[in-house]
Amino acid sequence: MTQIDLTGRRALVTGAAQGLGEGMARALAAAGAHVVVADLRDDLGPKVAESLGDGHGFVHLDVTDDDSWASAVGRATAILDGLDIVVNNAGVEITSLIVDLDPVAVRKQLEVNLLGTALGIKHAFRAMREQQSGVVINVASVAATIAFPGISVYSATKSGVDRLTRVAAMESGKLGYGVRVNCIYPGLVPTAMGAGLANDVARIGLFGSPEEAVGAVVELTPSGRLGEVTDMADAVVFLASDAARFINGAGLPVDGGMGM
Repeated sequence: MTQIDLTGRRALVTGAAQGLGEGMARALAAAGAHVVVADLRDDLGPKVAESLGDGHGFVHLDVTDDDSWASAVGRATAILDGLDIVVNNAGVEITSLIVDLDPVAVRKQLEVNLLGTALGIKHAFRAMREQQSGVVINVASVAATIAFPGISVYSATKSGVDRLTRVAAMESGKLGYGVRVNCIYPGLVPTAMGAGLANDVARIGLFGSPEEAVGAVVELTPSGRLGEVTDMADAVVFLASDAARFINGAGLPVDGGMGM
């Protein structure tokens, strides 16, 4: 999305060592922002940051840990000389029928997807409120708006991300922080996570094969295809820009119409 200019903006993207997060980091950098890649993957994250060129960086981040957030935002702010954009992208999906739910897997999804996003908003607000400007973009999912089998807990956590987004936007406004908070609802994208979901729903017997599962998603999508990383990344760039300056507390579907 080269028509949007984010020159001078400073961004932190979680889960940016691969998948959607990497694509979002690259799109923000291509639009002119300086980007810090934040991830648990110390093997992959620095390589992504290095590939973005000068003025970018990497920080280790466990999104479920408050102290890790404080350290990562502090380091990112030092690297970038401030912070204007936080993208809460890190997430995990563990497929299961409700009758087979594993409490350990449930807690992991709650902690990464919901607690991780909540802590991201918290530390973004703390970093940005004195400058009375900034943008937080949370990554929810089309799963928050549809009833697709096998992803009950994931869907619940992403619905929670939607609610967090709206309350956070209201708090920011009421308290005079000046930070806009929005979220996107990505459709299914054939990243490692997306491919894993297709394999998993077939494995537990909901579909005859991963291909059948993907076909069912496409059939539910008016645009007639799966999403692409660039579809999601361009939406993030838009919401981070001044073109979205009066969009606040909103959820933007980027799902080809699947969740309508």
